[in-house]
Amino acid sequence: MDRTQIYVIEDEPSIAEVVSLYLRRAGYTVSMAQDGDQAISMLEQQLPDLVVLDLMLPNVDGLEITRWLRDRSDVPIIMLTARREEADRIAGLEMGADDYVVKPFSPQELVSRVRAVLRRTRGSPEKSQDKPLVFKDLHIDPLTRIVSVDSEELALTAKEFDLLWLLANHKRQVYTRDQLLDRIWGGSDYIDPSTVTVHIRRLREKIESDPSNPTHIQTVWGVGYKFEP
Repeated sequence: MDRTQIYVIEDEPSIAEVVSLYLRRAGYTVSMAQDGDQAISMLEQQLPDLVVLDLMLPNVDGLEITRWLRDRSDVPIIMLTARREEADRIAGLEMGADDYVVKPFSPQELVSRVRAVLRRTRGSPEKSQDKPLVFKDLHIDPLTRIVSVDSEELALTAKEFDLLWLLANHKRQVYTRDQLLDRIWGGSDYIDPSTVTVHIRRLREKIESDPSNPTHIQTVWGVGYKFEP
């Protein structure tokens, strides 16, 4: 049995049971919470390896839980959302959620997302090139997954780090949004291409002195993005 601990935070019992069943079949240890207060109580006692989080919860909603978690840890978060919740979905990504799945969804698709997020979180980005990258003010260490600007350590999510490492490790190479979706998110039809835009914006806000006029992560209009050293 895999000792990887996953919290499923979902107020619809039928969805929570199905998701938990599939995750347990995949070998994970699963705990469930049905409302925001119960979820916070569980998280205060012990942080899991990953959280599957419904956005619409009683008492404390998924956005508040995402904000609470990101203030304390970089535990990966996969959001469960309805199609009509696009604004909330984007807000969740802005706050640091790593991925999302839109209801109704395939439980097996969710399990695949869980595996992909855990693999990216735990593994070094590229084992063949594991030396830190240093660009004057910016320092990126792939082994510790620590990023610092002017010696100040930044709080990056797993996806933000992977995106930054890919771009910085292939400086001046232009990537389209589809290429970044494929490399970082596994290239699923369920992922909105705006996810890339949201993560690029968050990265700029964290590593750039002037996010509106970025030095490192630059837009190549009509094509995609590149990293300038």
